[in-house]
Amino acid sequence: MLPTDEARPVRVVLADDEAMLRRGLRVLLEEDGTIQVVAEACDGGELMTVVREHQPDVALVDVQMPGIDGLTALRDLLTKPGAPATAVLTTFDLDAYVSDALQFGANGFLLKDAEPESLVRAVHDLAAGGAVLDPRITARLLPRLRTAGGSEREAQLVRGLSGREGQVLRLLADGRSNADIGARLGLTEATVKSYVSTVLTKLGAENRVQAALIAQRVSGSGQR
Repeated sequence: MLPTDEARPVRVVLADDEAMLRRGLRVLLEEDGTIQVVAEACDGGELMTVVREHQPDVALVDVQMPGIDGLTALRDLLTKPGAPATAVLTTFDLDAYVSDALQFGANGFLLKDAEPESLVRAVHDLAAGGAVLDPRITARLLPRLRTAGGSEREAQLVRGLSGREGQVLRLLADGRSNADIGARLGLTEATVKSYVSTVLTKLGAENRVQAALIAQRVSGSGQR
């Protein structure tokens, strides 16, 4: 369940096998005063346990952990009702895992060396229903995810969207939450949610991040 009271801190779980990294992230996030790290996990098994016990709004998950790795945990976690918004923590040399996490339904992809302000903003965006894509990860993903003929097919799907649906997709591709999209377009959150659902269906995307990547591929190829 995501926060409904703006005064309530965003509840976060951190999963990484490096204790020093977890400690650093905890300090960084809680220093903001609007985020509370409610639990930490050193592997995928512990992640599943603490999520069940603490019901966080957001989970930040490393992909390489001993025992049950982050990807295996994500695959199971994101099938559960009420699963938290989840972002993968990765490094440049591990970005081959990102496409798998995308297929499992991860809501975001963050680099561990991201600026503190970016991480704090990402956590709030995730809690608000947004998708978070570090631009450096996106730049590396696009060439590998682009398949022959895919750009033209995707461009046709994007061109098939209505004007309003296209506006929603562009804002979604920027990682905007439903509330933010609604504020920018003068729509209620419920209406934006309906538009997002329609856009996902028309694009054949399983989640917001997949739709965002399609929009960025089409934009990057110069096809409108």
